[in-house]
Amino acid sequence: MFKRIFLFLLTNLLVLVLLGIVLNLIGFTGYFRPDGSGFDYGQLLLFSAVFGFLGSFVSLAMSKFVAKRMTGAQVITQARGGDEAWLLATVERLAGRAGIGTPEVAIFPSKSPNAFATGARRNHALVAVSVGLLQTMSKDEVEAVLAHEVAHVANGDMITMALMQGVMNTFVIFLARVLGLIIDRVVLRNREGLGLGYFVTRIVLEIVLSILASVVVMWFSRKREFRADAGAAALVGAPPMIAALRRLGSGEPSQLPASMAAFGIKPRPRRGLAALFSSHPSIDERIVALESQRAIR
Repeated sequence: MFKRIFLFLLTNLLVLVLLGIVLNLIGFTGYFRPDGSGFDYGQLLLFSAVFGFLGSFVSLAMSKFVAKRMTGAQVITQARGGDEAWLLATVERLAGRAGIGTPEVAIFPSKSPNAFATGARRNHALVAVSVGLLQTMSKDEVEAVLAHEVAHVANGDMITMALMQGVMNTFVIFLARVLGLIIDRVVLRNREGLGLGYFVTRIVLEIVLSILASVVVMWFSRKREFRADAGAAALVGAPPMIAALRRLGSGEPSQLPASMAAFGIKPRPRRGLAALFSSHPSIDERIVALESQRAIR
């Protein structure tokens, strides 16, 4: 728990420090006009974009470091046995087929079968599997899971998700301030500076718009899971990937930390409206998609 809090605070501190540096370097002078008549919308958009994208890219840059610390993943630098040697060789072979540099390979201590990939660059990524996955799956199934994670890296999903989150953050910051000013001036008829109505409205709108933005981001995340499954099927064949998904569906619930859930191959089950905020489609949906692709071929 303390480790997660520390990493959260560290990330946010870095964002704030870098935000000040970047805004100074680009000559940002503030987005509220000196005469109090309203916003300089060009400066406001600049501020929103810097703040919105900076958080996403700091998180992306730190993703490997944070993932290792939060999951306890140990990178295999030198194989200590046949299983680790097989893991290293398999990831290297899959990466070669996918046309990317060989990722770091790690094992993390979790009884739940799971795996994840992360990293800021396609040729310097991390692929990690749980102890539970290695203990409960056959080698063909493990290979399919590794292929899924390699497909994520090859598709550039980590950088794409950071860009998507950055765009959503930018719109949330920009629109919340613009609409807050409109309500303050038009509805509450405040004519001097920024009134209490602006600040209250801005906070409420940031919460509401962030929730709506999360729905869009999670929808995109679910699409990338289908693509990674298809990529794995292209690398090792659809039957092993389908078998791996069925095994994941019958195993223990995901034990990844909530902040890491979107990285894992195994989703946390959600139903009803909560499914809109799920980073993964259900296992059944993913199996149906792969079987449909097999039928078409």
